[in-house]
Amino acid sequence: MSRSYGSGGLGHPGSPVHTGAELRCPHGGRVAAASAAGAGAHARSAVRMDGLPLMTAADVHTVSGCGHTDGGRPSPCTSVRWSANGGRDAVTVDGAPVLLDTAASRAQCLSNALLPQGAPLVAGSGPGTAQQGVVCR
Repeated sequence: MSRSYGSGGLGHPGSPVHTGAELRCPHGGRVAAASAAGAGAHARSAVRMDGLPLMTAADVHTVSGCGHTDGGRPSPCTSVRWSANGGRDAVTVDGAPVLLDTAASRAQCLSNALLPQGAPLVAGSGPGTAQQGVVCR
């Protein structure tokens, strides 16, 4: 059985973030997500938006190409730690909270020494973008 939900119809602020969204650190580095369950787990996910699997707080997010420096020394962002929407009403996939574009303001890009270096930026989601909605199989 398939059910479709528009991005605003779930009673939660923000839009779900799928694996095709463009995520960047505040210094221009590219954020990539890999499923915490293994490399092929995203492809097997039954919950999709615009035909792509949704990202969850359980996914591992790495950063490449960050040119940030601190005092003239390279200090690139290397990972992102998300504070996903929690609580009993949170939308989850396999028990992990789905990431919303508004959750980026509560996320942190981290250096290799795990020092916070700013919030990630989510492009291609939010008001004014064409989204087909969420489909659950």
